[in-house]
Amino acid sequence: MKLPRAFYLLTIGGFLSPLFGQTVKQDNDQPDTASQPPTQTYGRIEGSTYISPTGVFKMKIPVLPQLGGTVADTPNSVTFDDDYSIHVSVGAFPLTQELKWEFEKRGTKDFLVYFFTNIVMPDFAARCPGAQMEQNATFIGKYQDGTMLIFTLLPGGSFFEQRARFSRSLTPVVAKRGNLCFVKYAHVFVVTTELAERALERSAYKKPTDEENAILRQRLMDVVGKMQFIEPAPQTKG
Repeated sequence: MKLPRAFYLLTIGGFLSPLFGQTVKQDNDQPDTASQPPTQTYGRIEGSTYISPTGVFKMKIPVLPQLGGTVADTPNSVTFDDDYSIHVSVGAFPLTQELKWEFEKRGTKDFLVYFFTNIVMPDFAARCPGAQMEQNATFIGKYQDGTMLIFTLLPGGSFFEQRARFSRSLTPVVAKRGNLCFVKYAHVFVVTTELAERALERSAYKKPTDEENAILRQRLMDVVGKMQFIEPAPQTKG
């Protein structure tokens, strides 16, 4: 079944350049630039908590304004960045009728691989030619009722590239990202983070793959640990 990919133009990893620097307005309609990271206004910020526009989750913001932290979102995803080492995205995409059918037919594990392979990876590959999934994806059956942990390699796709390059003659690094995918409350969640050290340390970076994967796994679980999932209220008929 061919899915309507246009609906799932993902901002995972910040590729689609949402607007940065727009200050969220508080209840008194006055901007508070000293205490709040900049953000688009699809969702909202209350104190140190980001609340998604769909209301299906809220979370403690993992970046600080004092360290250049920013928050940028779309109707279905949010990206958190700072000036040092954090680049995190959280997407929550509703299960359409087509996706519900695939989910029921395939089961959790195969559906998550299917979703990531057919929806997320084509978007990555369009922006980073040569993008690939590592052949070490792991299904964590007891985490969030079934979660796929997938690692991706994105040539030239590092958010931190321009902060670490001092010469145009240097070859762009291959960015590595960890991705956690799970289904909750009729939404597919995709949580992703970049291993910033690859770009920031460049030739000094020597971590083996197993260590990279362990670091990304822990960081992703730390992000999910800051999230609170909210079951949508049932829709009334008539």
